[in-house]
Amino acid sequence: MQRQPHSLADATVPPFWYLLPVTTKKRIAIIPGDGIGREVIPVAVKVIEATGAPVELSEFDWGAERYLKDGVTVPPDGFTMLGRDFDAILVGAFGDPRVKTNIHAKEILLGMRFKMDLYANVRPVRLLDASLCPLKGVDPKDIDFVAVRENTEGVYTDAGGVFKQGTPDEIATQEDINTRKGVERIIRYAFEYCERHKKQDGSPRRKVLMCDKSNAMTHAGGLWQRVFHEVSREYPQITAEHMYVDALCMQMVRDPRQFDVIVTNNMFGDIITDLAAGLQGGLGMAASGNIHPGKTSMFEPVHGSAPTIAGKNMANPFGAILTAAMMLGHLGLSGEAEKIEAAVLAAVREKRTTVDVGGPLGTREAGEWVNKKLAS
Repeated sequence: MQRQPHSLADATVPPFWYLLPVTTKKRIAIIPGDGIGREVIPVAVKVIEATGAPVELSEFDWGAERYLKDGVTVPPDGFTMLGRDFDAILVGAFGDPRVKTNIHAKEILLGMRFKMDLYANVRPVRLLDASLCPLKGVDPKDIDFVAVRENTEGVYTDAGGVFKQGTPDEIATQEDINTRKGVERIIRYAFEYCERHKKQDGSPRRKVLMCDKSNAMTHAGGLWQRVFHEVSREYPQITAEHMYVDALCMQMVRDPRQFDVIVTNNMFGDIITDLAAGLQGGLGMAASGNIHPGKTSMFEPVHGSAPTIAGKNMANPFGAILTAAMMLGHLGLSGEAEKIEAAVLAAVREKRTTVDVGGPLGTREAGEWVNKKLAS
């Protein structure tokens, strides 16, 4: 975008420039990654472009191919550059059987979450059509909740170790790290999200449910319990509830209508959101964002790299497309986001989808159908 002059004396354009609207394009970094990420992310990019959204896209080759070629997972200034030069990041999936340790996946994906402090993993769970849900007699409006997962602590910090490895006396420890700061900010994020976001039918969200296993994990769970009760008092208009994680899993299947916003730790959030994805048509339909309010945030479909079907034009691109819509909404481009969501909904209803959700199309063809719908 051209700089506006401070005065007419240092102007480099005619004075009428001041009367014209100035449009700033959102800068988005694209990292397709590995496996099916290299198929579904290009499809999602074409969908973004089909909306005419004011964006600038820059693609990066971080992934297994790059690592196998030159040993680089992330360039030395990679995360700094992303945070400085971009408004958002759209990521595919990481994981390649040729890299046995998956070191590149850990350093890129977890590195991005931790080093860029993307502390809120937000996963919308919305059923587009009853045909996608394995539960009988479910109305799509019955499944419309959001899981908010703490994204930078817990067992994913890789704290712990192994003693006397390979012997009968081997001991392995894995530590669950929970800080007051980390717990408080994710719980507060969940209440703020509940307060500011509505359901798809326009009705307000009214409940935040905290999920833990404090009856067994008394130290970490005790911290979560105390902070949840303290923060909840600041939001008297929102109902605060609690469930143990095992009970939550049962209730999620038994009666998903009862949930609005669920907040939990890193590991439990990872597990329950995969279960929740099953309610909306599988991992191929699930979107997510890794967010730090006010900073560059990263968006990724929930599914993995699926190497067994990579390159076969079989992968469901809708998770990536819906993730792109979520990203555009986060960037303030709500009109474009809503158009994408409406086009995907039409594709599901008209069975113009990939085989995993009942359609006859391949990855590219499903994306092309969505683009045609956007243009109609």
